Amino acid sequence: MNLDNVFKNNEKWIQNKLSTDSNFFEDLGKGQSPELLYIGCSDSRVTAEDLMGLGPGEVFVHRNIANMVISIDLNVMSVVNYAVEHLKVNHVVVCGHYGCGGVKAAMQSADLGILNPWLRNIRDVYRIHKDELNVITDDEKKYERLVELNVQEQCVNLIKTAAVQKAYRDRNLKVHGWVFDVHSGKLVDLKIDFEGILNNIMEIYHLD
Repeated sequence: MNLDNVFKNNEKWIQNKLSTDSNFFEDLGKGQSPELLYIGCSDSRVTAEDLMGLGPGEVFVHRNIANMVISIDLNVMSVVNYAVEHLKVNHVVVCGHYGCGGVKAAMQSADLGILNPWLRNIRDVYRIHKDELNVITDDEKKYERLVELNVQEQCVNLIKTAAVQKAYRDRNLKVHGWVFDVHSGKLVDLKIDFEGILNNIMEIYHLD
């Protein structure tokens, strides 16, 4: 890749934006008020705004390997806190994708060095759902199901947080779980039962 082309592309992008809206960058500089926090995977094939048909200023984005929401990861927790409590987003989405290298690596027994503690969180998802996963004989189907279950469990992790619980109580914030199919380009809504999960965990994770 010739990085000089990046700057040429940037100039073209600027001109394209200004050709349709001469105030685009002036308005962009006034601040942001996104409705949506998107937590996705760092995979280079999964571009958050593009796959949703959204543009600058419309979505607050956090990405990491395998779209994880880990309570001791200050990066993702800071993003959640800022987006929910300060930007006042009304929707939080965890979006995984089929073909996820992080999830696939977690299904293997190889020692991956520094990645081990991160992938252990995905292996915990497998452990929680092993009865369902172990009866799936097709490895690809098992892999895809683990992608979906990982999204579900990261949504649960979000619902455990004080910021999300307070925003749900105060303004009916919702948490959603999606999967992006890299083979078709389609977004799949897993239809996460937000209220059901919240009610199920409130005895232990309720934060008044």
